[in-house]
Order: sequence, then structure tokens, then C-alpha cells
Amino acid sequence: MAATISVRKTIRLLAILVQAFISVIFLSCNERQKSSPDISKTEKLMMADTTIQARHVRMYPYWVPSAQFAGYYVGIEKGIFKKHGIDLEIIPYDSQVSPDSLLRERKIDFAPLWLVNAIEIREKGVDIVNIAQFSTRSSLMLISKKSSGINKIEDINGKKAGIWLGFEMQPKALFKKSKLDVKIIPIGSTNSLFLLGGVDVTNANWFDEYHSLINNGLNEDEMNKFFFADYGLNFLEDGIYCLRNRITEDPDLCRDFMEATLESWNYAFNNQNEAIDIVVKYAEAQKQPVNRSHQKWMLSAYKTLYIPAATTSINTFLSEKDYDAIQNILMESRLVGKGTPYDSFYKPFSKLIKK
Repeated sequence: MAATISVRKTIRLLAILVQAFISVIFLSCNERQKSSPDISKTEKLMMADTTIQARHVRMYPYWVPSAQFAGYYVGIEKGIFKKHGIDLEIIPYDSQVSPDSLLRERKIDFAPLWLVNAIEIREKGVDIVNIAQFSTRSSLMLISKKSSGINKIEDINGKKAGIWLGFEMQPKALFKKSKLDVKIIPIGSTNSLFLLGGVDVTNANWFDEYHSLINNGLNEDEMNKFFFADYGLNFLEDGIYCLRNRITEDPDLCRDFMEATLESWNYAFNNQNEAIDIVVKYAEAQKQPVNRSHQKWMLSAYKTLYIPAATTSINTFLSEKDYDAIQNILMESRLVGKGTPYDSFYKPFSKLIKK
């Protein structure tokens, strides 16, 4: 009987101890939560972040890796696109693949294009829209050697001009406007034909080929420059384009992509040496020849095109005046047909309503 009572006392004592232990643990946890209320919130945010899937986005540049696309490569390397929920893939440039075919077949989501080329693509029936206009002035020019005797635009009459394949519309518009009979010779990325005298003039961008010609031994005072903008053909260059149904189906994606793009370009302009390192890395990965001095020139020039003097930030606005002027020139030159109304062509990302 005494043994039974002893067992009961032992069981009761153990129960009391267990209850006391549980109470201590509960109070300890409760006090920890009171003293550190942010811990659980942080943990929840971390857990939420692991469930977010970055959206896979494809973009197709109109040329090989270089500083003219520095913002996109920098944005990938620095995790800026990922921060905005985007896993950006830059499709390698292929001279045999046109951006209009990739857009039409929905193999890419966005494409940087020159305005004149975008108007031409619309003319082909691909329903693209401009959601941001980066460049503020055409950097395109024609160049002649002073030794050729071509010192003014009229001197090009009857001559041969090396013009990039796929970028003929702006030169054709200039020749037609100036009533010049010029034989257009399609060229690729090299300046060799011009340097060897195979053509009398060649087209060049101020941020690229012009500097390449200097690197190839031509002095600045040996060349004449004919900027298209000085002849009423200020055909704006880099803009961001996508299919119309992209902005209706996923306005969030368009806004996020553009906000990441702007942040990436600003980082590149403010950290140019680092940006050039990144560009060189991508160029070498695609087995493209790359020159750091030339890339530095290009990135500095691009900053002046995207952020002109007296401004402090990239302005993504496409003015109706600029658009109509360019389209009217193309229509008058019969390079495009009926054209596209401004309100249908330009859909600024900043006005897209996020879902």
C-alpha cells in the first residue's frame, strides 16, 4: 500500500514538473517575440522571396555585344533585372535573323530599334509599339575623304555610297530629298571598302564607326562629316519596342522591364570602367573582337545621346512632332505607304496600368 502511494506521488510530481517546463518555454518564446517583433516578419519575407519566380524575358539587340547595349549587360551582371523580377536573356545577334520575324513569331519580348526601322516593320504588318524612346538626336552621318573632292552634299551626286544592309531608308530619304543620283553599295560591319576607295562615301555613327575610322589611321581633319540631322533628317535612334498585345496582356512586365532598364543604364553611365569590363566579358564570350578604348568612346558618346547637355536624366518620351516629321518624310519619299497614327504607334510604359 505504501509503495502504491509513493508511485502516485512520483507521477504527480513529474506531471507538475512537465507542466512547469512547458510554461517556461511558452513564456520564453512569448518574451522573445515581444522583444524582437521584426524577426518573424523578416523570416516571412525571406520565405516569400524564395517562392517568387523571375519572369524569363528575351531581348534581341540589333548588333553584337558592345557599349551601345551596355545597360542590358550591366543590368544582368549586377542583378538589377533580377531585382525587378526579370530573368533577362539577350539573344545573340545574327545578321541573318531580323527582329521583325522574331517579334512576329513571339520568340522575343522586346527589341531596341531605330525609329525608322520600327516604322518600316509596322509597314510590314507587325503590330509593334514604342514604349520608350531613349535617343534624342540622330548620330548617323555620311563620311567622305577630303581628298576625294566631296566637300558638300551635292558632290555625292553620281558617286557610290557604302550603306549598311537593312539601314537604307534614311540615306535613301536624304538622296531623294537632295535630288541626288547615288549608287548604294550594301556593306556590313567593316569600313574596309571605304578605306580602300571602293566607295566614295560611307555611313557611320558618331559613337561607333567614326571613331573606328580614326583608329584605322584617318585623321579627323581628313574627313568631311554630313550629319543627317543637319539636313532635316533627325531620325531618332534607340527606342524600346514590343508587340501591342504584350502591353495589353502583361503591362506589369513592360513597366518592370523598363524600370530595370533605366536603372541599369544609369548604373552603366555612372560606373563606366566597370560597365566596359562587363561589355568586354560578353563580347569575348561571343568571340567578338573588342577594343577597350573604342568601347570607352562609345559609352561616353551614348551618354550624350541619352542624357543631352542641360538635362540630368534619360527622357523616354517620343514627341509627336519628331515622329510625324520622320514618317511624313518617308511617306513623301514613298518609302512607306499610309503610315501609322502617333497615338497608335507610341504607348509610353509610364502610362501602363499595373494589374
